[in-house]
Amino acid sequence: MDFDRIIDRRGTHSVKWDVMEQAYGVSPEDGLPMWVADMDFRAADPIQAALAAMLDHGIYGYYGDDTGYRAAICWWMAERHGWTVDPGAIFTTHGLVNGTAMCVDTFTAPGDGVVLFTPVYHAFAKVIRAAGREVVECEMVNDAGRYRLDFDAWDAQMTGRETMLVFCSPHNPGGRVWSRNELAGVAAFAKRHDLILVSDEIHHDLVFPGSTHIPMALIEGIEDRLVMMTATTKTFNIAGSHTGNVIIHDAALRARFADRMAALGMSANSFGLVMAEAAYSPAGAAWVDGLIDYLDGNRRLFDQGIDAIPGLHSMPLESTYLAWVDFTGTGMPREDFTARVETQARIAANHGPTFGKGGESFLRFNLATPRARVVEAVERLQAAFSDLQ
Repeated sequence: MDFDRIIDRRGTHSVKWDVMEQAYGVSPEDGLPMWVADMDFRAADPIQAALAAMLDHGIYGYYGDDTGYRAAICWWMAERHGWTVDPGAIFTTHGLVNGTAMCVDTFTAPGDGVVLFTPVYHAFAKVIRAAGREVVECEMVNDAGRYRLDFDAWDAQMTGRETMLVFCSPHNPGGRVWSRNELAGVAAFAKRHDLILVSDEIHHDLVFPGSTHIPMALIEGIEDRLVMMTATTKTFNIAGSHTGNVIIHDAALRARFADRMAALGMSANSFGLVMAEAAYSPAGAAWVDGLIDYLDGNRRLFDQGIDAIPGLHSMPLESTYLAWVDFTGTGMPREDFTARVETQARIAANHGPTFGKGGESFLRFNLATPRARVVEAVERLQAAFSDLQ
């Protein structure tokens, strides 16, 4: 588990590295890509071994008998999250953006409102709008640098046209790990407004010491409207496998989803299934534990360096490897502080407005990279804003 190893990803069809200049004007020759949410670390040894065995066999036919794959998912959820999953409730999608799109397609109709608690992962709004549904943005309260859910305000905002809530747990980009009471509040909100509740929990394994993730499935009284989404991809840095799981325990909802999957002729990628089964193992768990320890060091270093710059504040992360930095205190227009980051510091970071209401004064920085790069990023940002110090 050598997370300090620098691996050159340029010229490997990496979106994060090879599209950076096109997207942000930051050259990969001297720039730091801190936007796309994948890691600059090699995958865990059990995943590499599983792929090596496939290559050695040399035949890449249709995948059959996914009993072991389903069992691995059930083992992981029970072992790591205290959640008992019925193997028959698992659907495999081409990643969780596809899973979200499938849920929107299955459980809503054109023109329906789909609720998001913003700012939130930008791909949700993208697929909702592309499907001809309305994005209903319920802005969270930034309470002294920590997001708070505001159900009273959101109750008043509902019109009756809303049919689904897509919830991000843990939260991206704010890094919040929601408490049991907060999750119960989300469930009650969904029931009050008769919303299908899609809980995207892709970051559930990347939780730092002092916080504990609770799966929405452990909240009582919500099963008849709950769709869970999980994946190995974010945890194990195998996003290119495009493999995610939609888990539905309610029989009626499960039948509707199964019908839509069949109608679209969807089936899983054999490479993704093999990688996921290898990842969800004791050896995979040990790798994740080491990863979290390393990321914890990165986030502490980054937050300390950013918070030392007058006018900047990095929202304390409880989960994910995505730092959410507020530039409000600089007094600068968004265009100005963004230009300093991209032109002077030569760092590509996600623009806050793409995450919806509440994101206007923020940039999101990916910290899942060797520590030397995090150190360099902090030094570059301190230099770019040196006139404030």
